[in-house]
Amino acid sequence: MIPTLTHLGQLTVRQFMRRVWQRQPYLIRAAFAPNFSALRGADLLRLAQRPDVESRLVTHFKSAWRLYHGPLSRSQLPLRQPKNWTVLVQGLDQIDPQVDALLQRFRFIADARLDDVMASYAVPGGGVGPHTDSYDVFLLQAHGQRRWRISQQTDTTCLDNVPLKLLARFTPTHEWTLHPGDMLYLPPGVAHEGVALTDCITLSIGFRTPNWAQLAEPWLDQIAQRLSQTAPYRDAKALPTRSPAQLPQALLDETLARWKRMTPRPSDAREALLQYLTEPKPNVVFQPLARPLGRAGFTRALANEGLGLAASTRMLYSAGQIAINGELFTARGPDLAALRQLANTRTLRTAPDALSAPTLDWLYAAYQSAWISVHKKSSARKSR
Repeated sequence: MIPTLTHLGQLTVRQFMRRVWQRQPYLIRAAFAPNFSALRGADLLRLAQRPDVESRLVTHFKSAWRLYHGPLSRSQLPLRQPKNWTVLVQGLDQIDPQVDALLQRFRFIADARLDDVMASYAVPGGGVGPHTDSYDVFLLQAHGQRRWRISQQTDTTCLDNVPLKLLARFTPTHEWTLHPGDMLYLPPGVAHEGVALTDCITLSIGFRTPNWAQLAEPWLDQIAQRLSQTAPYRDAKALPTRSPAQLPQALLDETLARWKRMTPRPSDAREALLQYLTEPKPNVVFQPLARPLGRAGFTRALANEGLGLAASTRMLYSAGQIAINGELFTARGPDLAALRQLANTRTLRTAPDALSAPTLDWLYAAYQSAWISVHKKSSARKSR
């Protein structure tokens, strides 16, 4: 298991969460070593051309903002333009093991809130303009220098006829230049603008928040299923009406009474959150192995080499329920303890006879779907 950060600047992570998190911006000089990242601009430009990678190109030529969605062909990349463009690559932690390891350092915050790492490669003057985000973000400088300006303004009016949500008025109150290893934390709603001073790469460690409307959908589906099993509305005592277009009061009262009885249960909220927060992003594709291990080979590997979650796999638990990539599983006893260990450490090695047959079946199905993998023998030896 990759150790999480213990300090952010002069603050312990506990102090950071109590004093800074979702409260105020926080600049951390030398949060990481200057040479912590081996990423290069050419690496990100190659990734932006791949159809399985979410990418964007933002240009600001002749005072006009333009946005292009990937995959980006090489001819689309303004490589001959020395200024005012940037390429964004989303979900870099799912592609680059070193970036995935970086994301694991931030697991002092619950996985339910962790989202992904976006990389921004920019030439001088490149950026995406002044804007606000609805989520928390750590802006970590990997290469080059970028100037950040922020504002605590409440005016969030955006420009018209621009493909990006850019602030019409931006009045910065603080300004910093970040060098490799420096990091800036911004809570939701803080107006900010980052502009590259040199060719640079910034890694954005982003966090997610529940979408209440989307969370309500599975619960509403459950309510519909429950209601479909109840008797339909009856009005055997209805009297003749002289106002046929008027909604009957008895029907209105009965509908309201039915809805009042369909109150959410704690299990409804738990299942909705587990499923929603582990659902893979639309562009995530799991490629099953061409020659997977058979069931016997898999159980031997569980005991010897051990298992690991795929970089794109999301796994959470609450009470006796486990969720992996949007699917729920109920466990108890030693099974529950083992699956919680897998979720927390993203690895699991145990004797197969310590687990029940249903749990082994579930793990093997996840392996066949490429949601989990068997550790290579060499990496298993190194970890001991």
